[in-house]
Amino acid sequence: MAMQSSPSRTASFLKPSSSLSRCCSRRPSFNFNGARTRISSTNSTKCDISGPLNFGNGKPAIPVRNDQALPKFLESARVDKTVDRNDTRLRLFSGTANHALSQEIARYMGLELGKINIKRFADGEIYVQLQESVRGCDVFLLQPTCPSANENLMELLVMIDACRRASAKNITAVIPYFGYARADRKASFMAWQFLTQGRESIAAKLVANLITEAGANRILACDLHAGQSMGYFDIPVDHVFGQPVILDYLASKTICFSDLVVVSPDVGGVARARAFAKKLSDAPLAIVDKRRHGHNVAEVMNLIGDVKGKVAVMVDDMIDTAGTIAEGAALLHEEGAREVYACCTHAVFSPPAIERLSSGLFQEVIITNTIPVAEKNYFPQLTVLSVANLLGETIWRVHDDCSVSSIFQ
Repeated sequence: MAMQSSPSRTASFLKPSSSLSRCCSRRPSFNFNGARTRISSTNSTKCDISGPLNFGNGKPAIPVRNDQALPKFLESARVDKTVDRNDTRLRLFSGTANHALSQEIARYMGLELGKINIKRFADGEIYVQLQESVRGCDVFLLQPTCPSANENLMELLVMIDACRRASAKNITAVIPYFGYARADRKASFMAWQFLTQGRESIAAKLVANLITEAGANRILACDLHAGQSMGYFDIPVDHVFGQPVILDYLASKTICFSDLVVVSPDVGGVARARAFAKKLSDAPLAIVDKRRHGHNVAEVMNLIGDVKGKVAVMVDDMIDTAGTIAEGAALLHEEGAREVYACCTHAVFSPPAIERLSSGLFQEVIITNTIPVAEKNYFPQLTVLSVANLLGETIWRVHDDCSVSSIFQ
């Protein structure tokens, strides 16, 4: 049941942003006022493993609710959210990687997901058949390349090829989580001597080439691991951010500005944490300095900044094995932090992430549903926020040839 946040729970530390106007006649304008931003509980839920899980079609339901309640930065005065599919050239198709998110996006847009047949042959080969015409249509394929990354990536490529051969006018690959994004350069080694490791692949560029050669005309991605990865694509890339959704949720919590400090779990995430802190009325910033000795292995060295007696909000783009963020949280507690929150867009949750995140280091772990959360990965401190409305709004803007960046101004 949806619960209304009381005015007293509305945060006062978000800096107001400029208002936005819808540039197309299809949909009226909306405003984003960060100073009074809050999110309805229908857009998020706290995992409660004590209650029974809801099952549909034999699969556990993802613990995310989204009853078309918009964050303030996406609120619209639109009355009729239903679009007549017979009068539009817009088509949405979902892969199998995150069908629940695709359904939420379609619901926000007032559309139905297109009919598509995706199956595996006995030897694992992927077969895709569109079961409706897309000739001359603007097609959006919803498919994150989350685990199993290789299968989901190949499925996306086959979907793109099917649409290209069916004479779609434009094909946009909507990739809420772009896998292989971490392999975007040769890993630095002994940087003080300006040396690099050799003989490494740059898989992010390879995957970008595969998607382009398959026939995609545009990419829509959410929170790329490194923004410069957009340069690997020879086609337009719309890069959206999950931070406004997380900020909207934090604004509903009773956290005083004087008690808040934003923490980057490593030096590489300072720019992301600084942008996050700026939205919180230039909250103080702290940095965890660590030395990484190998992939998925991190060693925390020291803390730059003051967190004593404060509520620390750790911000990152993804949580994989949770080694970096858990080590950082332990250091924050040693330095006197009162509470520690973890915020990220992509919850990869590779073992032993759940054990580390549920060990008591975190007051709350806030993620989004760009990657589906498996039933075995639920734990009481987990809060899942939906990015469906954000992606749905972005798809409308791309389809209507409107500005996407203005959403985040």
